[in-house]
Amino acid sequence: MGLTYADISLSNLIGNQKIKIKALVDTGATFMCVTEEMATQLGFDTSEVSTHLVTLADGRQIKVPRIAPIEIGFANRSYVTEALVLGNEALMGVLPLEAMDLCVNPLTQQLVVNPEHPNFPVALAK
Repeated sequence: MGLTYADISLSNLIGNQKIKIKALVDTGATFMCVTEEMATQLGFDTSEVSTHLVTLADGRQIKVPRIAPIEIGFANRSYVTEALVLGNEALMGVLPLEAMDLCVNPLTQQLVVNPEHPNFPVALAK
């Protein structure tokens, strides 16, 4: 199985800046992550935002900037959340995937709207 990337939009809901990016879809990650450059393009000063303690794949824990509120857009879905500023590429974790009711098609390596709910997202409440 290879890597899955998706074209998404990110919007700063306070400053109204919007960017279109390609994000790595990672079902083993939790949050939406963006680069420092993307955070700046969205109008955030990462030296003036709150931080979040994260554990990296190698076990190290580091504090990273957390930007909010941002809106993630994909297909006919959107989700308002926060993003961590970390790494050298955008990464879309499981929280936005679940909230937007999106699926990874492993055969085509594409991010898709859940075919069981094509018109609007449905979330499990149990």
